[in-house]
Amino acid sequence: MSHSKVLTFSVLAIALLSCVSLGPAQVGISIGVAPACPYGYFDYEPYDCAPYGYYGPDWFVGGVFLGAGPWFHGPHGFYGHVDNRYDPRQGYHGPLPERGAEPFNHFHGNEARDGQGHVGNANHDAGNEHALPGYKGGGRGRGRR
Repeated sequence: MSHSKVLTFSVLAIALLSCVSLGPAQVGISIGVAPACPYGYFDYEPYDCAPYGYYGPDWFVGGVFLGAGPWFHGPHGFYGHVDNRYDPRQGYHGPLPERGAEPFNHFHGNEARDGQGHVGNANHDAGNEHALPGYKGGGRGRGRR
């Protein structure tokens, strides 16, 4: 009887273990809050604050930066002008603003970017560029919710 009890217990244990349902794995990625920079932040890691003059006025709506990288929340197909002379990847070695610095206004764009690290065509000239309606200068990035 001892062998039959062990065999019965083993069969029961295997049956119960094989009935366990494994649910689908869920993976959550939190990108955190967008950097709070007076003139926006670069669209590539580590998302440092961009210096004044890198992003043109079309990157701001109502004084709020459209965002870049994982926090980009501009319209589909958007390409806005940047001045890549202020991009460290293009050889810029000047100062970068600290987060929370006060903004000022003046811009000369020479390239259009989409906020996701791609260069493209903004379909308008950067010369004498004006902000989108409601632009008040500066702005802080806001993360997606």
